[in-house]
Amino acid sequence: MLFAPRRTFNSGLRYVLSRTLALSLAGFCVFPAMADDLSDVSQLLRSGQHVAALAKADAFLTKNPRDAQMRFLKGVILTEQNKSAEAIAIFSKLTEDYPTLPEPYNNLAVLYASSGQYEKARTALDMAIRTNPTYATAYENLGDVHAKLASQAYDKALQLDNTNSGAKSKLTMVRTLVGNTSGGTNPKVAVVAAAPSAPVKAEPKPEPKVEPKPPVKEVPKIEPKVEAKPEVKVEAKPDPKIEQQKQAQKQEAEAKAKANAAAEAEREQVMSAVNAWAKAWSARDVKAYLNAYSADFDLPAGQTRKAWSDERRARIEDKGRISVKIETPQVTVSGNTATVKFRQIYDSDRTKANSRKTMVLVKQSGKWQIKQERAGS
Repeated sequence: MLFAPRRTFNSGLRYVLSRTLALSLAGFCVFPAMADDLSDVSQLLRSGQHVAALAKADAFLTKNPRDAQMRFLKGVILTEQNKSAEAIAIFSKLTEDYPTLPEPYNNLAVLYASSGQYEKARTALDMAIRTNPTYATAYENLGDVHAKLASQAYDKALQLDNTNSGAKSKLTMVRTLVGNTSGGTNPKVAVVAAAPSAPVKAEPKPEPKVEPKPPVKEVPKIEPKVEAKPEVKVEAKPDPKIEQQKQAQKQEAEAKAKANAAAEAEREQVMSAVNAWAKAWSARDVKAYLNAYSADFDLPAGQTRKAWSDERRARIEDKGRISVKIETPQVTVSGNTATVKFRQIYDSDRTKANSRKTMVLVKQSGKWQIKQERAGS
């Protein structure tokens, strides 16, 4: 691979592309045809042609399903396309098939952190460092994750005791640190060493003439013949119990990875619904905002749906400008019910507010809608 950028993802952590994996797999045999395919996919990825890159990667993997480098590249492409659940499934399977590679663990941590799952991110980074104690990127990302976890802990302390000045100052310091680590991209290009110049040939020195000596006739030696005994090869037979155990463990790991991927995809759908609600509110799109609430939404006491809708419409249309941001979301899903806890940053031409909010959403006809909302955790 000719290009080895490490880029910051939306969580502030840095994920790695394919060249570092290629270095880790240096002991594997890569045929010229495979190298060409890997180079083509990398080129398409670097030029932003993600659909074409994914198609070529899938075509290659149809013939070479176990190829680690192309599977890793496919995970990166899916990450660039914001298909986090599919990317997580690929990197998780790579950690099972190649547990000594740190890069898949690092990229898993970035994806987990981007959805607020900092404990999972920390665990993945610990594994990356355990496989390679000199992996600097994993150490840097681990520092960012610890800063995020510290921010959540101080925030919780202030919720329980808002007079805690020590927690306030620490929270401010940690948020400043986290903010400084979440910038844009920071590509690092691998340097390809220049080919060494051709050595200067020295002028040959004339060799002294040596008079040929008459050949000496050697008397042939008669070696005694030793009959070689045939070597008996004993092939070790695999233990069927051990093979069955390995197969069962493999199936269990695959089932677990699929379940984790499905749960992650469901959480992403929930957050997509919450983000759409905030976007509609910010755009003062009353129709889209009200459609985010389910038909059986828990209304304030004594209000009808029409009275509540008219009141919300008046409050939104009365503002000249509205901005609603969601920070540090935490999502839990149980069947067709989901709970989302987050910090809501509200800013309009009249009011500013920074508060905690809890939403309960229900899945109806394949669509997540708000069933309850309340201030606080």
